[in-house]
Amino acid sequence: MEITTAEFFHNFRQELLVGAEAKGSFQLFEFMETVANELVETGVTEGFEICHFRAQRGIRVDGYWFDDEGVLDLFIADFESRNELKSLTKTDVDAAFKRVVNFFEASINKGLAAELEITSPEYGLARQITDRKGAIRRLRFTLFSERLLSERINELSDSEVAGITASYQIWDISRLHRQRSSRNHKEPLDLDFEQMFGSGISCLPAHLGAEAYQSYLIVMPAEVLASLYEKFGARLLEQNVRTFLQARGNVNKGIRATILNEPGMFFAYNNGITATAQEVETKMTDAGLAITRIIDLQIVNGGQTTASLFHTLRRDKADLSHIFVQMKLSVIDSQDSESVVPRISEYANTQNRVNAADFFSNHPFHVRMEGFSRRLWAPAQEGAQRETKWFYERARGQYADAQSKLSPSEQRRFKAEHPKSQMFTKTDLAKFENVWDDHPRWVNLGAQKNFAQFAKRIGREWEKSPEFFSEFYFKRAVARALIFRSAERIVSSQHWYNGGYRANVVVYTLAIIGEILKEKNKSINYMAIWGTQKVPVILEEIIAIIAQSVHMDIMSPPQGISNISEWCKKEQCWINLKEKKKLFLESIPIRFFDDFISTIEETELSRTAKKSQKMDDGIEAQRRVLNVGPDRWNLALSKLQEKGKITLKEKSVLNVAMQIPNKIPSEKQSIVLISLLERADMKLEVEE
Repeated sequence: MEITTAEFFHNFRQELLVGAEAKGSFQLFEFMETVANELVETGVTEGFEICHFRAQRGIRVDGYWFDDEGVLDLFIADFESRNELKSLTKTDVDAAFKRVVNFFEASINKGLAAELEITSPEYGLARQITDRKGAIRRLRFTLFSERLLSERINELSDSEVAGITASYQIWDISRLHRQRSSRNHKEPLDLDFEQMFGSGISCLPAHLGAEAYQSYLIVMPAEVLASLYEKFGARLLEQNVRTFLQARGNVNKGIRATILNEPGMFFAYNNGITATAQEVETKMTDAGLAITRIIDLQIVNGGQTTASLFHTLRRDKADLSHIFVQMKLSVIDSQDSESVVPRISEYANTQNRVNAADFFSNHPFHVRMEGFSRRLWAPAQEGAQRETKWFYERARGQYADAQSKLSPSEQRRFKAEHPKSQMFTKTDLAKFENVWDDHPRWVNLGAQKNFAQFAKRIGREWEKSPEFFSEFYFKRAVARALIFRSAERIVSSQHWYNGGYRANVVVYTLAIIGEILKEKNKSINYMAIWGTQKVPVILEEIIAIIAQSVHMDIMSPPQGISNISEWCKKEQCWINLKEKKKLFLESIPIRFFDDFISTIEETELSRTAKKSQKMDDGIEAQRRVLNVGPDRWNLALSKLQEKGKITLKEKSVLNVAMQIPNKIPSEKQSIVLISLLERADMKLEVEE
């Protein structure tokens, strides 16, 4: 049931109040982080750092992010925790952007950093702006507002600020509502080629008949592609491709060499781009059919080609005027995009094994975590009568989708069973896990980069031992979520906390506690935390003690480093903290360790869970295999023989499958059969 913007506003306000109370943070901070997380998830910005500062002379900033491509995002809030939905006028918008522009100009031209407290986040930002003066090539000013933007404001033109191109965007309550309500949970790009480039892009239809889905072959000018990437960046890339680039980060040397040395051969050497769109508009010109408009262009293969064209143009001043890129464009209805687009991406990227690194939403790991989250009831907390569930969002917007068709009374019941405070996403899970698994620096790099590293690591571990990701793993992840969120609340309430660098303090505090426990051959009793749905008082006391020491340490970086946030992203910061582990250990009373279990006990719990999961996997594999007809096993055998990708032992297993139901494959054989179908590029068609 679709709700109005006014209803969304009131729901969103309650969400903020609950979130701020749970984390012990200011409502303003919760508002900024909630909206920023939406933008990070959909690629509008790569990351977000909170930095609230205002001065009497019309200067304000509430957050920022420097990306690796010379773009600086500066965020400003319009938030007063209003009770009613109000209108955001042009005057309000101009005044807000003026304040954040003033902050940038004062930082880059007027030495603002010299006036600020050296340990404050605003000093770090102002100083970083000064230090990166020559490297900032584009500014993006973004206003987050809890109000409803006036319909009189249609478009905000680019300008120049301190000689740098600047763009402006507003995320008001209605835009956030549209974002969360859209089927693919991403605001689609609307690309009008005639308006942007003066003409359409020549194309050749690659579909026949009205019933077939539309597809086109395009010879895309490299200048156009680089221009689109310049303007929209990662928003052009389908999520798994975005993750792929985050995990690698370097410009492809071979592509760069061709651009610079053999531009005329680029079309011949390059594999081209695979893309999808929700909608395409074409018109007939003297030169033939041309695409004039594309809605929701997503590059699902060729992200590295696109990024390399842009970077080589910017860094090497390359001439792209004689370079063209072949593009295969498929038009996929928005209703099918969630299931079809990832499959196109997966098949298009098999050559580079991107799927192992990118971790599609439909990867078995995420499907299994989702299954646990829908099945397992978390024990009721002390004093509560009702058990609840932790809702894992393996795909964006699942939590909202699950409620969209419910009646008001059904929605209340759903929220009682799945409290919003117990919803967590893939990027949340990556954060909770990497903190404890000796990778805290990744978490400080931002949600997308951290998830990219998590995806690579878990992808490898899944290939090696999928049964490791058991019910125990899920319950441990929930316990880690409880600890992480408890640490956020604890840090926020400390007398020494001044409002900055909480994320960095929390991450390194938990990582150091993990190191100390290893030293003592101890482990947190995650199953006890799952059982009580509460972090033990002793652990909370340890968090408070270590957090103060970590805060003091990171606030005193080595000489020559002025930005605390940037220092926390460096490997050396983590190395330095680990070297002081014994000092941190001395601050913890020895009696505190009595409440922890031994690492041997935790290993045994994990081993038992793996055995149980392996048995469950075998039973599930057998169930799925028995639903596949003999004809498909015959086809799989033919395909694998043609490719020369089958051993005699595997062929004998397939022979058993071809005799179902007269012969029944064992659980172990069933696992082999599923992998053989995948190797034959055949989907497991199961009649549920």
